[in-house]
Amino acid sequence: MIALIKQQLGHDASPLVQFMKYGIVGGMATGINVFVFFLCGWFILPCLTQDDIAVRVLGLTAPAIRQGARAFNAACCNAAGFTVSNIFCYVLNRMFVFRPGRHHWVMEFMLFFGVSGISWIIGTVLQTLLITQAGIQTTLAFGANIIVALMINFAMRKFVIFKG
Repeated sequence: MIALIKQQLGHDASPLVQFMKYGIVGGMATGINVFVFFLCGWFILPCLTQDDIAVRVLGLTAPAIRQGARAFNAACCNAAGFTVSNIFCYVLNRMFVFRPGRHHWVMEFMLFFGVSGISWIIGTVLQTLLITQAGIQTTLAFGANIIVALMINFAMRKFVIFKG
């Protein structure tokens, strides 16, 4: 039983188990990203409005903020969440999900952040446009950002950065 668990946690797991581990690590990283985003957006750079889903569900109050400032603050909060969650995600993906070794670890780390950076930029642009052009709530725009990043990141990490 212990040997089976070690095998499944190692790099030689089946593709299905690998995808499940990627999902678990990605879910934890997404949770960290969301936590940092909302912590920053609530206490440091306000980006939530009173009608935002997160504010209503949690029963909070939010200050009035211009739409342009809200979009800028949301992008900054997203950058903070991106940095923290990607360091966490890189370490766990390297340890438990993908087989390292296609590149030197420094190059691997730079590629990991480079790919994540591209998906972050695409997602943040989408988030900003949804806030400024469509007037979408910050939480919903942030959710769209996360979905776009997830799709781009999995494909690039599996096929470009790591050995599959």
